[in-house]
Amino acid sequence: MHVEIHGHRGARGLRPENTLPGLLHALQLGVDALEFDVALTADRRLVLTHDLTVSSVTSADTRPALRDDPRFPYVGKPIGSLTLAQLRTLECGVRLPRHTNDPFAQTQQPIPDTRMPTFGAVLGLVGAYDADGVRLHVELKSDPTRPELTADPREFTEMVVEELGLHGRLGGSAILSFDWRILAAAAELAPDVPRFALIERDTLAPVWLAGIDLADFGGDIPAAAVAAGGTTLSPEHVMVDERLMAQAVRAGLPVVPWTVNDPARAERLIDLGVSGIVSDYPDRMRELWAARGLSLPEPIPALRPVA
Repeated sequence: MHVEIHGHRGARGLRPENTLPGLLHALQLGVDALEFDVALTADRRLVLTHDLTVSSVTSADTRPALRDDPRFPYVGKPIGSLTLAQLRTLECGVRLPRHTNDPFAQTQQPIPDTRMPTFGAVLGLVGAYDADGVRLHVELKSDPTRPELTADPREFTEMVVEELGLHGRLGGSAILSFDWRILAAAAELAPDVPRFALIERDTLAPVWLAGIDLADFGGDIPAAAVAAGGTTLSPEHVMVDERLMAQAVRAGLPVVPWTVNDPARAERLIDLGVSGIVSDYPDRMRELWAARGLSLPEPIPALRPVA
């Protein structure tokens, strides 16, 4: 039995999310897939961010990119309204929780002076560490209910596919999105690249599902995901039960739930037959895998110093 470990936003529970240090930490722990989020800036650059507006939890202003910049401060502004130079001034290595019970603030090691990386920098990092055996799971952040914040889905997908191709990573990557229009575009642009149909209960409406009405499929989410171009179903873990798993088997779709940080819950999902687990704590999952005798992904070793 083979079940994969996917590092969520790198290893969000351990290092700053969607940053080079966080992604590298996940690689060095050992994961089968490295998951992260990308969005498009005002000057057409792909950057890593989970939020379509600059988050006050993961980012803090340091200085304006230019003196008297009218867009400063940048926290709270749409990513798509800011340039890469503006976004690169943000401190992204110290989590600033809104609530004292933020679990990640309690377990995440701060790394001050960490900047928001470009997608290209991430691909360069993976190449520098020869991490060819680790798949890159690129989630394209797109919200069809907020078109003023969202890039054109086809153009956005084209840019991601082009960047992957430039780095020779199309064969070792997957495209993920809650916006199933992205899946349809990816199926056309890069048909051999796996496509993860992300879902949660709040995104089961046609606006999210590329116009698909689940009622037309008798409520069968995996069948609808196949129709949209998905090759893997990736639901919020609370949605996974025997019925969904049976539907996925009929549709021929693997199921990879997110985000699972409790080993006991991960164990139940493994028993249900999932193909992978997305976790903020790959270290916890590795301990569970070892206890169950499951095959573990190899850690990526540190770079050897240059003589």
